[in-house]
Order: sequence, then C-alpha cells, then structure tokens
Amino acid sequence: MLRPWDIKFSFEGNNAKTLHSKLLNCLISDIKRGRLLPGSMLPGTRTLAKQLNINRKTVQYVYEELEVQGWLKSKVRRGTFVAESLPEQTLSDADSKLVSSTVKTKAPSDLTEELYIEALAQASCITTTNDGTPDARLIPYELLARTYRRICVNLSRRSKLGYGDPRGALELRMSLQKMVSSDRYINCSEQEICIVRGSQMGIYLASRVLDPTNGAIVMEELCYAPAQATFEANGFKVLKCKLDKDGLNIEHLQKLIRDNKVAGIYVTPHHQYPTTVCLPMERRLALLRLSKCHHLTVIEDDYDHEFHYETNPIPPLASLPNSENVVHIGSMSKVFAPGLRLGYIVCSTELIQRAAQEIVLIDRQGNTITEHVVSDLMETGEVKRHIRKVRREYRQRRDHTVNEFSRIFGSKVSFDIPTGGLAIWVDISKMTKGKDLSNFKSNDSILSTFFNNAQQTPTHIRFGFGSIDKTEITHSIQSLYATLVDEK
Repeated sequence: MLRPWDIKFSFEGNNAKTLHSKLLNCLISDIKRGRLLPGSMLPGTRTLAKQLNINRKTVQYVYEELEVQGWLKSKVRRGTFVAESLPEQTLSDADSKLVSSTVKTKAPSDLTEELYIEALAQASCITTTNDGTPDARLIPYELLARTYRRICVNLSRRSKLGYGDPRGALELRMSLQKMVSSDRYINCSEQEICIVRGSQMGIYLASRVLDPTNGAIVMEELCYAPAQATFEANGFKVLKCKLDKDGLNIEHLQKLIRDNKVAGIYVTPHHQYPTTVCLPMERRLALLRLSKCHHLTVIEDDYDHEFHYETNPIPPLASLPNSENVVHIGSMSKVFAPGLRLGYIVCSTELIQRAAQEIVLIDRQGNTITEHVVSDLMETGEVKRHIRKVRREYRQRRDHTVNEFSRIFGSKVSFDIPTGGLAIWVDISKMTKGKDLSNFKSNDSILSTFFNNAQQTPTHIRFGFGSIDKTEITHSIQSLYATLVDEK
C-alpha cells in the first residue's frame, strides 16, 4: 500500500493570515522536518480539503505552487508525492532563502486562477541583475503547463521525440517565419531560420560562422559585455564605435572601416544596450549601405523588439534595402522568461547551414518539446495575446519608474523617457561628481548596475523596471537615492 495510514494536518500554531498561506506553511514545514518523507504520497485534494474544512481549489493551488517550486511531484492517475530531490538540496544558499520566502505569500482562500497566478508570481525570484530582464512572474503558468502536457503526449504517440533537425523544429521555424514576415517585415523562408537557446547562443554562433582572419568586429562604445566577450573568445579583435544622442555614430564607423580591416559590426539598433536609444532610419540605411559596399556582416541583436509603447517600432535592419549581409538575432525568452531559453537567427541559407554544423558539435539540437509548445502557442494566437498583456504592464512600470525618479531625485538626475524596452538610462553625474564609487557593492539585489567609461566615477545607470513591480521599483529607487547621497 502506498499510504497505510491517513496523514493528518493541523493549522494549530500557524500564524499565517490566509488559508492558502497556512497550508503552504504547513506542508513545507512537514517536508523540512522529515514528517513528509521524499516519495511519500499526499492525500488527494478532495480528501485534504474535507479534513481541513477548506475549499478544494485552495488545496489544488497550493499543490500546484509547491510542484512549481520543486517540493511536490504529481503523477498521472497516481496522485501527488513529495519530490525525491528537494529544492534546498540542490539550490545555493541564496536561492534556498528565496524559495523559503514563498511561505510568506498571501492569498485569499477563495483564490481564483488569475489571482493564484499573481500570488505565485509574488513568490518568484527577483532577478539579481536589474538591467532590463522580463518578469518571470507574468508567465501564463497554467497555459504553458497544459500545452506542455498535450504536446508531450502528442509527440510521444507520434514517435517525434528522437533526434531532429539541428536548425530546430520545422513547425517553430514556420511559425517564426510568419511572425517576422507579418510583424517585422522580414522576407525570409523557414530555411533561413535557425532556433537557438536564447540570443546569447545566437551571438556565439554568429561569432563562430564568421572568420576572425577577415578582420575585426566593430561594437558600440558602450555595449553588451557578454557579446564582446564572445567575439573576443573566438579570436576577434573588437573595435569600439562612438555613440551620440542618436546611437551609433556613422561618421566614426566610416573612419574605423577606412583605417582597419573589419569583418563585421555588432549593433543593438532597436534599443541600444545600455543607453536605450533607438537608431534612426537614416542611420540604419547608412549602416546597410556601408555593409554592402565593404562586404561587412552586420549582427543585429533585436533582443526586445516586442516592447514598444509610444509608436510602432522602426523596422529591423534585416527588413530594409541592402540587408543581404545582416544576421538578425531575436529572442522568445524576453517574451516569457529567460529560463525558457529560446531564440532564433534569421540570415542567409549558407550561414544557417554553418550555424547548424556548429550546433551539432555542441548541442546536437534544441529542446524539441519546448519548440513545439511555443509553435503551438504562436499558431493559436496565445503568444500575441500574452505580448499585448505584458506590454501594457511594462508600460505602466515604465511610467511609474519615470514618476518615481522625478519625485525622489528631482533635478539631481536626468533621463530621456524610453519609447520601449525594459530599462531606463539615467544620468547621475551630478550626484557622483567627486565621489569614488568604483568599489561600491550593494546588498540590494534590485539596485541597478553602474556604468562609466573609466571605471572610476560612475556617470550613468541602466535601471531595469521590467522584472520588478511598482512597489519594488519605488524601493529600488529609494535605495539608490540613499546610496548616492550617503556614499562618500
């Protein structure tokens, strides 16, 4: 017998304010102290709800939440069990504290599915880097879980879970082809698309298919550091091009090309990283003319194209005239969460084939199930609906960030309101002049990263508002203000 004795639970001595939190506390506590052993079976939701005299949905939501966190595991037609490998045995100390903090989640006993997801989101982690990452708490958990289960069953029945195309599932490439064609004006076929594990892998593959003996890579003066490290690790010399209020300085780029042997140019034109500036159309066209004239590859990192708030975004480089040499890199991870690890490359068939050869050497192929799940969600319109939903939320967070910086800092800082993206570029030079913050380390996980050229006195910060809600935004800005005022 799996359960020879009925397990009894009690809320006595539990100080949580809601039934949801009481049950959450109770189960985690019993697992931690060994009363519920790994592998042991829990009562059914109906049985436990009757025992505790609470709503069955409350039990269901708690079970699902603990399964997401790794404490429980459900088995089809068998029941719910304590996980064999518990979270605290596999996580770092910092992450274990983060998981434990979910005990404090508050939710009403008659929690609806929408409110449950919101409550679960409050228990999720706040990113340790705050430079413009999305909020994993906004993921449509229930929809993803249902789709994963259905897709997994279908693929298994059709024997489609073996080795596949290193370029990625054809279904997802076809879905992406429809998206980039209709939404981004990029004319391509599914043969010119390769699925990767996030935009960083796309950057890595771009650095691998290019030849460092053909010349250096030009990058923006302030740029995405992991991208620079990737090109340097693959043998490229990196040249820095100046930036101004409109982004990449084309005149300086022309000088670099004239004075050096250049193989390619890496840019973030939609929202320049880290300054958030959108590269104007005339500069995009000038960049592409230079690319065609000098046979230069342009690596376009379009990492957050979906998030625009004021007007429709300028079309990507890959959709414009003279874009034959463009490698367009996009990410679905920003749409959902970084943990999804799903991106794509759009470029010539020749480069796609070379990228596929690199994938075979390091990864063989991507995650077939995830690729089919995302394709299904794209085809049913769920991805588009989710983008519209989170875009509204992120716009509200942007506006709140702007208001709070103005309220808390007043005229001590300056910034331009970004038209899109998940971060704001703030000039703090008035407050840091004469101060040495080069060794400053913050204990506040949502305090923004400092930027400066000389690595001495910081002049700007890239404040990410995407991964934190309005309350956390206010707290972060207040902490930043206290830091800049008190630091000597």
